[in-house]
Amino acid sequence: MKTVDKYLFQALDSYPYSLEETIESLEYALSYDDKNTMALCLYGQVLSDQLFKYEEAKQYFQQAISINIHAIEVYSYYIYTLVLNEDYEEAMKLIDFALTIKGINKVEILLKKVLLLESQKKFKKAQKVLKETQLETLNTTYDCTIEETEKRLTKKLNKVSKKKKQVSKKKK
Repeated sequence: MKTVDKYLFQALDSYPYSLEETIESLEYALSYDDKNTMALCLYGQVLSDQLFKYEEAKQYFQQAISINIHAIEVYSYYIYTLVLNEDYEEAMKLIDFALTIKGINKVEILLKKVLLLESQKKFKKAQKVLKETQLETLNTTYDCTIEETEKRLTKKLNKVSKKKKQVSKKKK
């Protein structure tokens, strides 16, 4: 095992419970190999999820992908950051590309697509993608997430349809 891997494992083990240890281990890992896509990805996650520095996080994700376009560990987190930063068009392009990569977790990427559509208030489209996601699952790992997402989308669709009914009644 390489030294960089040792520090990467320490960072992964520390995240998200000890951010100080995570960053310290990532700094060491990147000092040994500044092209380690896993370390760059985790650094991007910390910046996005913990510090809400989406633009900086995007730079780390972009750097990782520029080093290895098949770094499948990056795409899900990068897409999530793009959605949080409201970079919707960029997120959709990345989703479309990610789904073409051999070996990527399609369920994760499709769930990010559902999240993107939901954040754009395209609830019916999101539900269609969620059905596609169900067809892609190969085990029960995502069942709870899919069920909860389905419930959330249904609630939102019901609220939207109630509002439309109220608006049409007022017009009459």
